[in-house]
Amino acid sequence: MRNLMLAFACFLAAPALAKEPPVYVTRHHDTPAGERDPDLLPQGTARAAKLAKWFKGRKLKAIYVSDFKRTRQTAAPLAAERGITVETYDPRDTPAIVARARAAKAPVLIVGHSNTVPDIVQQLGGERPAELKHEDFGDVWTVRRGKAERIRISP
Repeated sequence: MRNLMLAFACFLAAPALAKEPPVYVTRHHDTPAGERDPDLLPQGTARAAKLAKWFKGRKLKAIYVSDFKRTRQTAAPLAAERGITVETYDPRDTPAIVARARAAKAPVLIVGHSNTVPDIVQQLGGERPAELKHEDFGDVWTVRRGKAERIRISP
């Protein structure tokens, strides 16, 4: 009986999981080390343009960035191409940005930092990525149905 009830619960949950939109998570792109709020380096600007191209054909409802130049500049080409106004979030409050992303009920992009991306991916249900080092730029995690797939955007 217990197995039958478990199978029925999975049957009921399957449509909701199948329709769960992806949440894309990336760290801001290339910056110089040791500066508080730097602009992107030229390779970071190039990578941001390639990120916009990577999204071609993918739906996107919202873009969330922390209130730093590097995250806004990472999202800028994509936001301009899609006509999306970026929304800021507090990078110290991971549960709040995860809740906003889930409440959107549509694909969204979160642009974070080396010290926030692993927590965001994990709290969205994906496997926690390894800690990011300064030179770790260009990874994009697609988190959906409890799984996180990672790709790299080259500059």
